[in-house]
Amino acid sequence: MVQMSRVQRRLIIVLFLVSSLNSAAMIGSFVLTPIISYSLSGRVQLIGLPNALSMVGRAGAGYPLGWLLDKAGRRIGLAVGLSFVIAGMLVSASAISAGSLVFFLGGAILLGMGRSALEQTRYAAAEIFPLAQQAKVIGMIVFAGTVGAIGGPLLVEPSVEVARAQGFHEHVGPFWFGAGLMALALILLLVALRPDPKELAALLTRQGEESRSADGSTDGSASDRTSVSAAPRGLTQVLELLKLPDVQLAIAAMAIGQLVMTLLMVVTPLHMNRADYKADAISYVLMAHTLGMFGLSGLSGWLAGRVGRVPMIFGGALVQVLAAMMMPLSTELPVLFVSLFLLGLGWNFSYIAGSSLLSAALEGSRQRGRVQGINETMVAIASAMGSLGTGGIYSISGVVAVAVSGVVISATLGALALWLGRAHLFPVAAERG
Repeated sequence: MVQMSRVQRRLIIVLFLVSSLNSAAMIGSFVLTPIISYSLSGRVQLIGLPNALSMVGRAGAGYPLGWLLDKAGRRIGLAVGLSFVIAGMLVSASAISAGSLVFFLGGAILLGMGRSALEQTRYAAAEIFPLAQQAKVIGMIVFAGTVGAIGGPLLVEPSVEVARAQGFHEHVGPFWFGAGLMALALILLLVALRPDPKELAALLTRQGEESRSADGSTDGSASDRTSVSAAPRGLTQVLELLKLPDVQLAIAAMAIGQLVMTLLMVVTPLHMNRADYKADAISYVLMAHTLGMFGLSGLSGWLAGRVGRVPMIFGGALVQVLAAMMMPLSTELPVLFVSLFLLGLGWNFSYIAGSSLLSAALEGSRQRGRVQGINETMVAIASAMGSLGTGGIYSISGVVAVAVSGVVISATLGALALWLGRAHLFPVAAERG
């Protein structure tokens, strides 16, 4: 159980609600995006283009929005991200009404830019807690994705009916509803996210330093502590932070976990369709995958705090290896169900443990928003690579080639966890080295 003050509890509730509303809006609109893309372009080859361009927007905005989160605070930075999402929803809805593929793709880029900032919600929540509790807190925020996974698709049909009843193209409905949900999240954020998590985190850091100084754990000299104000600033400090093994492992865990998940998940509907499964069976398997991604986030956060972040990253890599090995074994529904569940669960382990490891490594740094933004850029690039590359790999020898790729890439993450995380796994040997 995470111990919280009244202020911490209020901020966590606000960030959880914002994440839930964002997840529901994004997933609700994503359901129809491939259909809309095909309708506007008339070419099946372009159905994945909006998602790819969304990843481009997410990757390109990662560092600039991270800089804004550092300079203006978490509330303003997240509010800008929400504003991008609202704009993207409205542009997409207008493009559907006008029959414009170009503007629809522009809306997808705006949505990706907004997501780049909103993915940092988990870090804003984590930084207001001690290091020992941060993994659990991140797990709580990631669990908000479950709300979107359930609520988003449920909003599609009612929103379509509302748009149709008002005489508009039915596909604009989910984007209208998404813009409304994001407007609600924006108001909630601006009104209730006070004090700014950045300010509270700085206060807690100062209190901790004063407490340690009073206890006599340091003599207060410059040689016994790291002075944040004296540390390198700007890009110089960002580059120094990126050299830290913990930062490198954290980014690798989240990016590689995302790459493997995307490789296998994107090809699953086609693989099942060629095995003569209908849409309902495919949806059940994807629901199992979503459950693995978000449903056990609380447990993952607890485990990361209990057994350690690096062992959880290693465990996440092993779980994804197992998922990839299972996928080509059989086209029976139970096998695919378990495989996709494990694929999501392995991602969850790496994502939560990696996020917690990165948050801990950046503790007290004034450049944490920028480094976290770089991480979001790398994750977006990995997702785009997986989306664009899985078709070509599948064409080589079907799902076996995709599965082998997943095994190799996940095993690489496991090796990186052993090497870059050796100071956590083997502290005595690391000290001697």
